[in-house]
Amino acid sequence: MVPKLLLLFLLFESSVSLSHPNVSNGVVVTEKAYLNWVKQMGSFKHSLFQKAVNKFKPCLTIKVNKVSRLGYFVSVQKAIDSLPVFTHCRVVISISAGIYREKVEIPASMAYITLEGAGADNTIIEWDDTADRMGQSGRPLGTFASATFAVDALYFIAKNITFKNKAPSPPSGALGKQAVALRVSADTAAFFGCKIIGAQDTLYDHKGRHYFKDCFIEGSVDFIFGNGLSLYKDCHLHAITSSYGALTAQKRQSLLEETGFSFVNCKVTGSGALYLGRAWGTFSRVVFAYTYMDKIITPRGWYDWGDKNREMTVFYGQYKCWGAGADFGGRVSWSRELTAEEVEPFISPSFIDANEWLPNLQ
Repeated sequence: MVPKLLLLFLLFESSVSLSHPNVSNGVVVTEKAYLNWVKQMGSFKHSLFQKAVNKFKPCLTIKVNKVSRLGYFVSVQKAIDSLPVFTHCRVVISISAGIYREKVEIPASMAYITLEGAGADNTIIEWDDTADRMGQSGRPLGTFASATFAVDALYFIAKNITFKNKAPSPPSGALGKQAVALRVSADTAAFFGCKIIGAQDTLYDHKGRHYFKDCFIEGSVDFIFGNGLSLYKDCHLHAITSSYGALTAQKRQSLLEETGFSFVNCKVTGSGALYLGRAWGTFSRVVFAYTYMDKIITPRGWYDWGDKNREMTVFYGQYKCWGAGADFGGRVSWSRELTAEEVEPFISPSFIDANEWLPNLQ
């Protein structure tokens, strides 16, 4: 059965056909039409992103250690604050084992920063802000400012670190309890062997091209959300809800936006009943490929955010997924079991232009 989200494209195809003397009148639903639609929806020319030129050779290495006599700085933020306002070469910040209780933000001017921990189980940056907590301005922080760790700088890399929001998992229906562990609002950021731990709205994949490799991401409701263009490879996604939750809430709002989440060779486990995604954006785009899905995945798989119109414009698909929660038979009609041709743009490193800024992935 052809999903509802084909309707807009098919109507367009119909209008073209009616004006062409060699094509009969009427809307003819064919696999060819679907493939043409997928080509348009899955086109990743990335004309809206700037050319990415990364720098990997470090010009400076500084250390962070809980014991001041062993390191240069006792906090991660102090190490970042010690850098020039504008950075033009890669700076490596080596963080020793320990729990660093602090909020950290890397400003937009400080490109080419690498944070290296002593292992994700050993180096932990944590805080416990929630969206409804009052900030210094006397107003609630909001979701954006609740983040324990925030990245606003280009070409950021993190390795072997845990980013954690310790706020407890909220009861069902609670308001203002969004608690971001990691917010990524910059283009060309990569995370290797990291843990991102929280409950509601754990990872704010806000905007830009991002790569997550061998990461553990834990949450309850919309715990990977935002409008990034991101590839998640070999990651473990773990739900901690006792009722209904959602793994993703991708916010693509226009056919012209070159964003979406792709999960390749990942693992989904945990508790509760979990949607693979909710359509936060009208043109929300999420794909799962070669991914193990535990029985916690609800058979329908996806939720339209209470707006039936979004069923015509979202792009939700899976390819060769397995496990008790991966059965496509009960999925909503407006999602898709992709073919090898259809999934190819989503599983290649070119999905995020990795050849430009992470060439070793090729």
